[in-house]
Amino acid sequence: MMNKTVTNVPKSNGHKPKLDRRVRRTRDALGDALLALMQERPFDEITVQHVLDRAGVGRSTFYTHYRDKDDLFLSDVEDFLENMSTRLLRTHEASKRVAPVREFFAHVSEMRSLQRALIAADKYRGFLELCEGYFARAIDQRLGELPISRTLPRATRTASAHAFSGAMLSLMSWWLDHGALASADQMDELFHRVVWSGVGTHRSLHRA
Repeated sequence: MMNKTVTNVPKSNGHKPKLDRRVRRTRDALGDALLALMQERPFDEITVQHVLDRAGVGRSTFYTHYRDKDDLFLSDVEDFLENMSTRLLRTHEASKRVAPVREFFAHVSEMRSLQRALIAADKYRGFLELCEGYFARAIDQRLGELPISRTLPRATRTASAHAFSGAMLSLMSWWLDHGALASADQMDELFHRVVWSGVGTHRSLHRA
């Protein structure tokens, strides 16, 4: 999606191994080709050959990396979510943000045609399920790094991370359904007010 972008896709535990630059370029070209095609025709009508022609990649190279177009799609989605969800962790951002809501919402808003393609292909629900898992793991780690939340009991922190991830995606769906009238910055601020209100409640209960 996904400049780096689900039927029901299997769950993943994330954290894919790093690839060398040549392999990464090939995989990016294939993923970008598939995502472009998805915005032009139904997913069921896209063949591997369509992807190869668009990407300029050979068939043997494709099957070195992927089983079929569904495997390519899932891999591209996971790459996107791994990069997006861990953005604050990788950049060591000096803020109290626990998720890159501003960046994620802005990107999704710019890719509305792809969102419609995912819905048409019956893959949007699976995409959201993957999103929830990736962002929950990253939020959990971020909460463990921030001074204001690192003293939370581990179980409380993990449960909170899953709740916050689900809330973020629910907020995103509401925002998109209502025309994305508020800015991505405003939605980021709103989300984090909710987060820190919830964390403050958990800390008070823990002290009690």
